[in-house]
Amino acid sequence: MYLGMWHAALFSSFLAVNGLAFLRWLALAAFVLYASFRPTLTKWIFVGMLLGAEIGHDFPAFAVNLRLLAQIFLRLIKVIIAPLIFATLVSGIAGHSDLKKVGRMGVKALIFFEIATTLALLIGLAAINISKAGVGAQLPAAPEQVTAEKMTPSETVLHAFPENIAKSVAENQILQVVIFSILFGIALGMVKQEEKRRPMLAFVESLTEVMFKFTNIVMLFAPLGVMGAIAYTVGSTGVSIFVNLATLLLTLYIALIAVILLVLLPSALIAKVPLVRFMQAVAEPTTIAFGTASSEAALPLAMERMEQFGVPRPIVAFVMPTGYSFNLIGSALYLSLASVFVAQAGGLHIGFGQQLYILLVLMLTSKGVAGVSRASIVVLLATASTVGLPTEPIFILLGIDQLMDMGRTAVNVIGNCLATVVIARWEGEFAEADPATLQARA
Repeated sequence: MYLGMWHAALFSSFLAVNGLAFLRWLALAAFVLYASFRPTLTKWIFVGMLLGAEIGHDFPAFAVNLRLLAQIFLRLIKVIIAPLIFATLVSGIAGHSDLKKVGRMGVKALIFFEIATTLALLIGLAAINISKAGVGAQLPAAPEQVTAEKMTPSETVLHAFPENIAKSVAENQILQVVIFSILFGIALGMVKQEEKRRPMLAFVESLTEVMFKFTNIVMLFAPLGVMGAIAYTVGSTGVSIFVNLATLLLTLYIALIAVILLVLLPSALIAKVPLVRFMQAVAEPTTIAFGTASSEAALPLAMERMEQFGVPRPIVAFVMPTGYSFNLIGSALYLSLASVFVAQAGGLHIGFGQQLYILLVLMLTSKGVAGVSRASIVVLLATASTVGLPTEPIFILLGIDQLMDMGRTAVNVIGNCLATVVIARWEGEFAEADPATLQARA
């Protein structure tokens, strides 16, 4: 009798301890089946995050060894950064002969883009410093991580300029690669003989497309990389990291609302944009951008709506594609916010001066890679390697990247649509469309 009672008590204890784990694994198996039905990279990254968390929680000793997967993924991403940034920047600058043709409008557009994205970067810095979403994450330290060396302001400026481009690429000095790429692109654009300029331009354009495909191949390994990073983190420190991620996600959306209210709305009011009709015009492209987390999916419809809204086609054709590389307001905000989160999660205290340096680096490294799948991780790793931030938290961010990408992409589309109207107003060429026309074509 007592033996039976002891067995019953032991079985009850087993259920109490392991029953919840069994239910978690059962739920995870169900989600894997769902992800297999219509597989997408986003679903499998989410599966990798959940699987990594479960392995790290239930088998912490084994989970620590899975960091190798994250390290492999890190190396594959790092090998992309320099050729991708070089190709996209050179082709973007040298191939933009329209800038010479439109002259004054091009200068005005670039001024507007830089002011808007700089304000977005500053709002991102303010938001993450207020919420401190990464503080207390207690990520395990990476012994091989090299932190940024202390430099004087003059040394910091000098360090941005390359003395040997091969050395810059080998040492992953991305800011030096960016400076070299910009100067190379300007020089290529200045070559007058088409027969000499065209082969090099064709080469960098081809290299851009190849690197986009290369990135897509590497991203197929992302679920395993995320699983390894999450398993290592949870196995070493516990599941508290998810509280930090939830705080970061909330911080991002509050900051995006702040950008709309503090940057986009004042710009629209100063340019005397009819707000109600503008919101009607951008409603559908913004919804598509939010649902798909893709600016490319919303771009054709956004251009059509802006023409219907009263912006001349030449302005739409110039401002929208240019803004797609230089006016990603939502992405700029996210990158500044995420960079400080990475530092906080890595246990680094960075002062206001170093945060401004990060902002400067982001203003350069974020240009031209808009068409890359999961471009955020490429830009973040480029920034981290330049300013000495830890890399482990970046892979943690991939687990919620889709949710963050939806909001920042929607704001990107709104910002680019507003830019076309502002430039049209600035040029005195905006013709307000009839409200009935907008409603009929929406």
